[in-house]
Amino acid sequence: MSEHGPQIPDAVSGTGAAGAATPGSGPAPAEPGAPESRPSMDRLAPLAANAWLRYDVIRRMIPHGVSDVLEVGCGMGAVGVRLAAQFNYLGLEPSPESFAVASRRIALGGRGEVRNVLADELDPAVQFDLVCAFEVLEHIEDDAGALDSWARRVRPGGWLLLSVPAHQSRYAAHDVLAGHFRRYERADLAALLEKAGFSQVESREYGMPLGYLLETARNAVGKRKLAAAPGASMEQRTGASARLLQPKGLLYGGVARYGTAPFRYLQRGFPGVGTGLVVRARLTA
Repeated sequence: MSEHGPQIPDAVSGTGAAGAATPGSGPAPAEPGAPESRPSMDRLAPLAANAWLRYDVIRRMIPHGVSDVLEVGCGMGAVGVRLAAQFNYLGLEPSPESFAVASRRIALGGRGEVRNVLADELDPAVQFDLVCAFEVLEHIEDDAGALDSWARRVRPGGWLLLSVPAHQSRYAAHDVLAGHFRRYERADLAALLEKAGFSQVESREYGMPLGYLLETARNAVGKRKLAAAPGASMEQRTGASARLLQPKGLLYGGVARYGTAPFRYLQRGFPGVGTGLVVRARLTA
């Protein structure tokens, strides 16, 4: 077995970067000594403070028994490189700029694959135990259609794991800047998921209390940026959203990780209160 594990058969025309494992084969073990030769996650793909709050919920909501993972709209790969360290991972990112960063990070991480395509361009026969889309659905005008498309990528009995901004009443400048069509209420998103064929819907909010302060800061930045460039289209804003307020370097990565640690534990006591929402649902077999 190579360092990257066995290759996923190409699901679209052309070839993707090597490094992903065949769906259904189980996670490819890392080679002895390999982690020490690779960059730390905080150096390779640092998470912003709010992303740490979100990731703390995401990682605890990944279902047991998952092997093959598809991430739709993986951005610059900060979460993807962490998922690729544990699962057979394929990420999809339509933005060329974000795709380039994600590809480099996944390659340096040593496992997984990223492709510059949409989910509908994959081979219809390719399905996954878990399909993820973090901070993606709110960018899509036809969100019900997107869920139907993602459901076709989930194996019967498999799972969908999403994160979205919570509560339409909190829609503000940062949402506009990032190209969000909406924010979500729990009940509304659960209804959409059930319509797409999912059941066992479970949701948790995050961000209490730090997320509220971070969102206030993002909205202040959003107001300034919108005033400076008021004519950008939704498509342009969505394409740039993965690169908004992204951290760089080991120092920031370490500060964000350890600075948010007490708030990550604190928010677990308030799963019904927050600025963001993580939802897990199972495709009816």
